[in-house]
Amino acid sequence: MKVICPREALLSATQLTGVAVAVRELKPILRNLKAIADGQNFTLMATDLELGIRHEMRGLRVEEPGEAILPAVKMTQILREATDSELVIEADENHVFVRGQVNEWEMPSENPADFPDIPTFADKSHHEVPAGALARMIKRTVFAAAKESTKFAMTGVLWEVEGKGLRLVATDSKRLALTAGPVTGHDAGDTKGQSHLVPTKAMQLLERHLQSLAEDAIVRVSLRPNDAMFQTDTTTIYTRLVEGRYPPYREIIPKKSAVKINLPVMPFLTAVRQSAIMTDDETKRVAFRFAPGQLTLEAQGPTTGRSKVPMAIDYDGAAIDINFDPSYLIDMLRILTPEDPLILELTDGGRPALFKSGPDYSYLVMPLV
Repeated sequence: MKVICPREALLSATQLTGVAVAVRELKPILRNLKAIADGQNFTLMATDLELGIRHEMRGLRVEEPGEAILPAVKMTQILREATDSELVIEADENHVFVRGQVNEWEMPSENPADFPDIPTFADKSHHEVPAGALARMIKRTVFAAAKESTKFAMTGVLWEVEGKGLRLVATDSKRLALTAGPVTGHDAGDTKGQSHLVPTKAMQLLERHLQSLAEDAIVRVSLRPNDAMFQTDTTTIYTRLVEGRYPPYREIIPKKSAVKINLPVMPFLTAVRQSAIMTDDETKRVAFRFAPGQLTLEAQGPTTGRSKVPMAIDYDGAAIDINFDPSYLIDMLRILTPEDPLILELTDGGRPALFKSGPDYSYLVMPLV
């Protein structure tokens, strides 16, 4: 195999596919990328047997078609440090050579036939989602997924498709993010009542890829009982699903609230950050006092000190005191834009608070008592 690649494009491709490279001791070959050069296309593949990706670069100068195994870490380091605009990649079963105008790197390689295959997208029954909408939906939920599974929290993001609507849900039992968006079915049948829990790592890889696409690019989605596949024009991502029954999230979302408070996103984010300066690892607590015309945020740590941050708000109801871990609010506020509407629905200081941004995004936070 011999191919001439633009360095920056190849670096982006190796960084993207490198997310799926195995980090645990499975098979030594899984610490590598598999490259396939054919015609004017150069395809990189990576998998850890749970997550896999095929990413195609097009319009390259392929001088000798073929397949090769590329050491993932060293390849990325070379591409990051090289100064050439183009590099020649030449490889066989035993060696990989990367050449610039002056510099040259040689690495050991392996037999590409030993690399596990990654499924291709062949399902006629699938759904389609605009890339821009899906990227925003993932961004608004994935941060709230649990790091470890428990009875009331599971790693990954829940996918539910009903008719022309798609819902993504994530929770770690202390907060829950839910967003909705459009979806188009293609011979998909009735999927109401079905749910699929996609691992966090797969969601993060998909979001990273979608950020490089046009807003209206199409993402084809195949949700099956044990796995899922996502395909764009150049890339296919495969993932096993997380096993287990998702918590009944609908039951914990409040149906009514005593008050609704409009909050400007950026001033509120600034106030939360300023007040959180005086929290520490033990307290992680900011007191929020909502009073007519003003919100006051206060924090105090036994060794850090005290903060008091007032903020003008459009509110004329009775005073409500409620305590939050500020990191949970900051995580949510950072993914919104300054123009996004934000409404806080409260009942009292001891019940969950519900933040809403438009009709399609809800974020539930448990208060600290």
